[in-house]
Amino acid sequence: MADIRTGRDAVEQGRFRAGSVTKAFTAAVVLQLAAEDRVDLDGPVRGHLPGTVPDRYGAVTVRQLLNHTSGIPAADGPGDSFEAQWEHRFDVTDPHAQIADAVAKEREFAPGTAQHYLNINYTVLGVLIEKVTGMRYEEAVGARILKPLGLYGTSFPGRTGTRIHGPHNRGYQAIPQADGSRELRDVTEWNSSDRWAAGDIISTTADLERFTVALFGGRVVPKDRLEEMFTVPDVRDQVSGEPAVMTAGLSRTVLPDGTVAWGKTGGRHGYNTAIGATRDLSRTLVYSVNATDAKGQAMNRVALGIVMAAFTK
Repeated sequence: MADIRTGRDAVEQGRFRAGSVTKAFTAAVVLQLAAEDRVDLDGPVRGHLPGTVPDRYGAVTVRQLLNHTSGIPAADGPGDSFEAQWEHRFDVTDPHAQIADAVAKEREFAPGTAQHYLNINYTVLGVLIEKVTGMRYEEAVGARILKPLGLYGTSFPGRTGTRIHGPHNRGYQAIPQADGSRELRDVTEWNSSDRWAAGDIISTTADLERFTVALFGGRVVPKDRLEEMFTVPDVRDQVSGEPAVMTAGLSRTVLPDGTVAWGKTGGRHGYNTAIGATRDLSRTLVYSVNATDAKGQAMNRVALGIVMAAFTK
């Protein structure tokens, strides 16, 4: 249902917070700029943003930001617990302050030697897009992707925005109670400026499907640059020790039957989203589930069932 207070039926084409699916849009804009020779993927980030990445970090490149191999650590925030984030849900975060906080720490590893999936990489890319284009990040994505593809249900709330405008299903987080029951807390209104170019987008399943098909089909990023989104760096994940799976804006998934799918998931409190497809677009999938534990470690059961039905033979 769209609202547990009123019992209103779910909105089939409702808007939702798509979380880290935003990274696919950010990566696409950076690769467009690379195709225009306005960004050098192998050039140091400080060439575009002097003083942003300290010399002691080494020559962090734009490509290393795209595929999470930069070694830049996460910025500090309110904490990982839901309650800590809830208390700060209306805070407005400045991306420049986030970057300064992150690079004040020691690097996690030498650039290009490991992979650690962190939002800070895409925060830096958002600032890079603004510097190169002379536009606000949201305007650049709008002009380069949203408007050309007719993604009229897709938007960014902006740094101070907290609402999902237009028809939408409300989001809820399950909060365990002392008596064993659970409270469903309404988390629909939230300021996501701390995610910004890494996870601030609002969209619909129809828009995300149109974007996915256009992206994989070479109509968003020129095909010679599109390979970046299907190239996994030959390093290991810094946390798990397993081979890397993240690319520029996407990730590679091998399903139990051997099918290889490429896509991006996104989890914001109340909403669990994903885009994905096989490389040849013979199978595509976009879903949004109103998950009551969208930031949990385990994959949502409903979402897992959808993925397996869509991609396995």
